[in-house]
Amino acid sequence: MDINQIALQRIKLPLKSPFETSFGKVTEKDIIIVKAYSGDKVGFAESVAMPYPIYNEETTGTVWHMLEKYLIPQLLDKGIQEPKDVSEMFSYIRRNNMAKAALEMAVWDLYSKLKGQPLSAVLGGKRSEIEVGVSIGIEDSIETLLNRVEGFLENGYKKIKVKIKPGWDLEPVEAIRKKFGDQIPLMADANSAYSLNDKQLLKELDQFNLMMVEQPLAHDDIIDHAKLQAEMKTPICLDESIHSAEDARKAIEINACKIINIKVGRVGGLTEAIKMHDLCEENNIPVWCGGMLEAGIGRAHNIAIASLSNFSIPGDTSASSRYFDEDIILPEVTLSKPGIITVPEQPGIGFDINQELIDKLTVNEQVYKRDTVTFY
Repeated sequence: MDINQIALQRIKLPLKSPFETSFGKVTEKDIIIVKAYSGDKVGFAESVAMPYPIYNEETTGTVWHMLEKYLIPQLLDKGIQEPKDVSEMFSYIRRNNMAKAALEMAVWDLYSKLKGQPLSAVLGGKRSEIEVGVSIGIEDSIETLLNRVEGFLENGYKKIKVKIKPGWDLEPVEAIRKKFGDQIPLMADANSAYSLNDKQLLKELDQFNLMMVEQPLAHDDIIDHAKLQAEMKTPICLDESIHSAEDARKAIEINACKIINIKVGRVGGLTEAIKMHDLCEENNIPVWCGGMLEAGIGRAHNIAIASLSNFSIPGDTSASSRYFDEDIILPEVTLSKPGIITVPEQPGIGFDINQELIDKLTVNEQVYKRDTVTFY
């Protein structure tokens, strides 16, 4: 692959309404867009890092720094043959997975466009359609929560995920079950808000027939999750604890979870996501594609990876209109039928870029060309 230029644009895209988790409240999406150029083809990706180090240690600021000072210069200097080489090139650099992923995903999009194939096909995807769910933040009242759930069920979403935290856990879950019954696909996501001292409270979730409870305990733990899973009927899904296929192997080996959420940004890119998918499939651990409030470019990458065979649980890749009044791709992500998104058949991520909107929202941008960058 002859990649001769890489560009970054940082934008701030407002959310339609605030989204609250146990980490805090988000009102806009701070995004770094990565563009990788080869001839007349351009590959696109977006960083999923937040402005503050609350999901993990990375921020939009650290991602920009890593891309500018280390990752981009090295890629332009050494070159690659195929996208998986990006992951191997940066394997000596510890963590910074979101920065690595943003650059690697742009290369994957570029590679698939150069081959004239959909990204999903290049990744090994098998599905022409994917089932999708929706994530609902911590609301200001039970009534508001129930109204949101009702609206999303009317749109046919195949999974309802509700965020929980101490003081907002059993009551909202119970209210949803009472109003909508035991048959709707419901799960709870704690974002590491509890400890093993809360075991009895968490075990009370068993009565609600949940699909899973996601990351109830610490972000850097699998031992206590294994202890909790041994006493809970509800399957535990790990998110923040899993940064690589090796992390997944260890968690599976000690029975720390029964399901794994794969977020491409969290694990360092599509190459590692495929490895994790394959490992889980071999061990009969279902996976699903989690979300980080991505705009359209990130959603397109999620759609592509979710077309792989073991993504058997509906992911968080809802329609663009769930979060944004206007998205950065054309056309925007929509449901092709209730709870279903069609996997694009066009080369690459399968969507055009709304460059006019991106330029309007840009707060910083930089272009890096071969022979004009320095590796620090």
